[in-house]
Amino acid sequence: MTMPQTVPAPVGALLDQAGLDAMMPLHILVGPDGRITQAGPTMQKLLKGGVLAGRKLDKILSVRRPGVPLAEVLRKQTATPVHVALRTTPETALKGLAVALPDGQGMLLNLSPSIAIADLVADFALNSGDFAASDLAVELLYLIEAQSAVLAESKRLNTRLLSARISAEEQAFSDTLTGVRNRRALDHVLARLTTDRRRRDFGLMHVDLDYFKSVNDTHGHAAGDFVLQRAAEILVAETRSEDIVARTGGDEFVLVETECNDARLMSRIGRRIIRRLEQPIHFEGRVCRISASIGYTMSGNYRELDPVKLAADADAALYQSKHRGRACCTMSRAAANNG
Repeated sequence: MTMPQTVPAPVGALLDQAGLDAMMPLHILVGPDGRITQAGPTMQKLLKGGVLAGRKLDKILSVRRPGVPLAEVLRKQTATPVHVALRTTPETALKGLAVALPDGQGMLLNLSPSIAIADLVADFALNSGDFAASDLAVELLYLIEAQSAVLAESKRLNTRLLSARISAEEQAFSDTLTGVRNRRALDHVLARLTTDRRRRDFGLMHVDLDYFKSVNDTHGHAAGDFVLQRAAEILVAETRSEDIVARTGGDEFVLVETECNDARLMSRIGRRIIRRLEQPIHFEGRVCRISASIGYTMSGNYRELDPVKLAADADAALYQSKHRGRACCTMSRAAANNG
């Protein structure tokens, strides 16, 4: 007994449009005249929407492989692997199968992304719902999302680590009470300035607060801390942003005036600082009075730059100011003799 042959049913008899859209969101149905009759929802996204029905297929995409027009697929009864490119901006590469429908009804193209799925998803804002559940593209999307999450978390971690390192470095080079630089930072700056081959001139100024011990003894350490903070604010205000203000001891500060080789300018800065520091400082209803003795030197007055020598000369000039009766500014004699 001969068994009757099963005649393949047309696609429309097996699946309606909703079924095709779910199973093949990137499909295109083409009539025998080469015009589109139906396209899946994801294909509509890639083609920027609009009415596709009735448009010629060759106006929508170009064939890369096989090297024959898709119209010839209509004359075959087997599935043909194809690589196509949608005429979009940017151009979109897809691959899949072209199948001739029975009884000359046309052709079904079932496409999927090429290896550049990440670009496709980014360019057209696609997500996993835009692909068939059985499509490996969904797995790739999950992998891409996981990788993106890992990279984003790694970036956030690196940012936090960098911020923590910067904060630690700032703390390591800053005086905790006044917020200006500390001795460690000063040593670093002087080492850099004295070894710079371009030999940029700078002024080095030692400032010692006069009568600070009396403030501490009379009004207490809280008042002394407040006076130190106020003194630091004055020193920062009387210098430029590129200059360095450092607290190197209890009531001692050092200023580095960059790009400076003018003794008269250094003297003016010193006198101005003294006038500012001599203004009464009010703390909790009490008046604190201080002054300052200052000594300075300038790198331009030395043939060889030695940070230890410069610091010692500025310190010696400071004590000359103390011996002169305080509240004055003195240039180092050694610096003048070295010129």
